[in-house]
Amino acid sequence: MNAPTEFARAVCPHDCPDTCAMRVTVENGRAIKVVGDPDHPPTQGALCTKVSRYAERVHHPHRLTTPMKRVGPKGEGRFEPISWDEAYELAAARLSEIANRTPEAIMPYSYAGTMGLVQGDSIAQRFFHKLGASQLDRTICAAAGAAGLKYTYGASLGMLTEFFAESEVVLIWGSNPIASNLHFWTRVQEAKRRGARLIAIDPYRSLTAEKCHQHIALKPGTDGALALGIINVLITENLLDHAYIDAHTLGFAELKVRALSYPPSRAAQICGVDEQVIVDLARLYGSTKKAAIRMNYGLQRVRGGGNAVRAIACLPALTGAWRERAGGVLLSSGGWAPVDSHALQRPDLMPGWPAKPARAINMNAIGDALLHPGDAVFGPKVEAIIVYNSNPVAVAPDSERVAAGFAREDLFTIVLEHFQTDTADYADLLLPATTQLEHLDVHKSYGHTHVMVNLPAIAPVGDARPNTEIFRGLARHMGLQEPALYDSDDAIAQSAFRWNDATLQGVSWDSLKKTGWAKLNLPEAPFAEGGFRTPSGKCEFFSERLAQQGLDPLPDYLPPYESADGAPELAARYPLAMISPPARNFLNSTFVNVESLRSTEGEPHLDIHPADAQQRNIADGMQVRIFNDRGAMQARARVTDKARQGLVVGLSIWWKKLAPDGRNANQVTSQALTDLGGSATFYDCLVEVERA
Repeated sequence: MNAPTEFARAVCPHDCPDTCAMRVTVENGRAIKVVGDPDHPPTQGALCTKVSRYAERVHHPHRLTTPMKRVGPKGEGRFEPISWDEAYELAAARLSEIANRTPEAIMPYSYAGTMGLVQGDSIAQRFFHKLGASQLDRTICAAAGAAGLKYTYGASLGMLTEFFAESEVVLIWGSNPIASNLHFWTRVQEAKRRGARLIAIDPYRSLTAEKCHQHIALKPGTDGALALGIINVLITENLLDHAYIDAHTLGFAELKVRALSYPPSRAAQICGVDEQVIVDLARLYGSTKKAAIRMNYGLQRVRGGGNAVRAIACLPALTGAWRERAGGVLLSSGGWAPVDSHALQRPDLMPGWPAKPARAINMNAIGDALLHPGDAVFGPKVEAIIVYNSNPVAVAPDSERVAAGFAREDLFTIVLEHFQTDTADYADLLLPATTQLEHLDVHKSYGHTHVMVNLPAIAPVGDARPNTEIFRGLARHMGLQEPALYDSDDAIAQSAFRWNDATLQGVSWDSLKKTGWAKLNLPEAPFAEGGFRTPSGKCEFFSERLAQQGLDPLPDYLPPYESADGAPELAARYPLAMISPPARNFLNSTFVNVESLRSTEGEPHLDIHPADAQQRNIADGMQVRIFNDRGAMQARARVTDKARQGLVVGLSIWWKKLAPDGRNANQVTSQALTDLGGSATFYDCLVEVERA
């Protein structure tokens, strides 16, 4: 007799601003269907194509279900199954030997394979802190933008997503929400039906840009210049809210001087757009109080990304758009949630904390870090790495060096995974982790203002274990006595938020488990009366904190490292700028191995403008080679004016092993870092393209 059908609540764990609530249908212990929860206001019953197939991923035939150890050369991906006890004993013996001698030679590597606060970095961080292992600067995605917001608003804060539906002008800046922020797009469509004007600012005519009233195709990496050109017009034509500026901003006089050096003619020349386009955009924006800007992280993945975000974030404070609930700007709302990072991660467990914390390694430089022999400046050579919630061999920049680092025979590598990814092929120990439907977690969002709970819908598949339990097992077998390493998942979740914060008034861990989610208590127009989280309490056009670091206290335009302006000799050899935004059916490298989604993407493509294709004798459908000094990859050419002239676009991120030539876009990206935040410069990349 079959067991009755059950229904469970869950939360999408992936690196997406939507953070959807899900309903899971379970029969005979298997998840057979995952749908959006119609009762959750941001989700409204809808999931993206990817996550609607989440059950396919959980019960995938290639799912890892037992611990394994390597039996072939690194990179070949040959393993044999072992027991958990054997895996723990092998790991503990090697890690203990290194930790007793040189703890900083042990390195974690993780990012947003899950956005959950429990399975992300709770017990894992406590474990590494207790060992005294190296820390990881987790900056690969959003750190430049987060820094830009921190120095302007005080934290990653912005307008509330639901009120974009009431906006009269919406600038969708460096974002393709049809592919990466579906529920925001539904709000914008509502605004469009009400008569709002939608303007996409993006080097590429994406699916979203095609559905906007206007598309401004600027050169990649020039967003800061465009914003300063707009500010110039707002000032010279007096499209300003002087009362708001006087009461709620700091440094207008200094910003004015900076902006006056960016007349529309100069900004237009930098951005590769018509001067009148900038003037008209500024006039429209400055004359519309219900004007909203949705930035996304694409625009900050260049040298000047932090400054660009700062410049754009100044706009609603200049015009007073913050007075309206349908005005302002949103890059991330993640700073609204009162997360207690100290309680979750326990940095006080570090032996030298706070006076002398362990060395930090920037995750974007993982290739160089693993190949570095160690010295007095860098610190000890990395001898062991534990990878979880990430797939660096596919997703980290300068992929040839990343793969070479992981191929070191003397590097002890542990990988926690659901599948045998590109990175897993280099593991010495491959440990099966649970998916979101199999464990407890708690979430905030960086695209809406709810906190949410994920309860396990099914038992762990095979012998998979939650990240937290795997790190508890490592600690136990290494003989670590610290009680915080053995807290239960429920106890960790209970410590995740500051429940006495005003934004969580009336909410507790027990009530959250019952309701599934809770909306943070926030004003509808959060900065209508100022109240920014900067030291001054104002929107800081001029940042004294940046000045104290010897950095420019005002937003400015910094040309990309790899551009005709930034490196003319390099641009002569590699004249095409390349960006690699997300493919609609992938999320970073997640879902690439789900055959139904991969077959929809087909194969790696490169969009190239007809003029650039003609110059290289490339026809639509040809196989082409994309290359620079760092590496090369192949893709199928799509000759289209969606890519502006001088730009090529390769939608990403393919697992290398599932690409026809075993390579992906990160063969050509660099380890160079952004101006603020130490973030990755994936879209600051020059290449040449030829027939394969």
